[in-house]
Amino acid sequence: MDKVFARFIEIFGPAIDRREVPPSSLERYKDKLPPKLLEYWAEHGWGGYGEGIIWLVNPQDYEAVVSSWIENTPLHSQDSYHLIARSAFGDLYLWGEKTGASLTISSVSSQYVFHKNNFTKAELDAELQGFILSRRVASNDFNDLFKPAQKKLGSLKHDEMYGFFPALMLGGSDSLKFLKKVSAVEHLIFLAQLTDLEPYFFSEVPT
Repeated sequence: MDKVFARFIEIFGPAIDRREVPPSSLERYKDKLPPKLLEYWAEHGWGGYGEGIIWLVNPQDYEAVVSSWIENTPLHSQDSYHLIARSAFGDLYLWGEKTGASLTISSVSSQYVFHKNNFTKAELDAELQGFILSRRVASNDFNDLFKPAQKKLGSLKHDEMYGFFPALMLGGSDSLKFLKKVSAVEHLIFLAQLTDLEPYFFSEVPT
């Protein structure tokens, strides 16, 4: 295990609901994602960390999610994006084939942070490791609800997340009372249909 991933596990803890990554997936993404990420997949699989507060995922499972969020936005023309990680509450970490960790979407609020980057293939491994090292438990814990939600609703599996009902974009309340454990893909696609995706005030805006 290299020092970067060792630090990630030191921060979050060991994987839960770990799944082995088949050779077909490593082959599918070898020219689309950094070699270092594929190396992590091969060694550590896909799984949840921080007891499931953040997940390293199979991008193929989330292709429809990515399309639902960005297909009809200016983001779609910026790069070819793949979802490589997500939080328990639906923060989506997208990787651009040329721009690296340049797009994060908060599905709860339908807002995004975009940075205009451009990396050589040689630089993308370092960008990936920077992304891994910069993850924090607190930044993935929506309103400090993860532990209470876990206690009330149970731990998440790899295809699950915590979602608000009614959704916040429909006027729902962001309290534990209105959280449910839901199918991640289905819920993320549902949220994408509720309102237009908008940039945070501090985000760059694609042109």
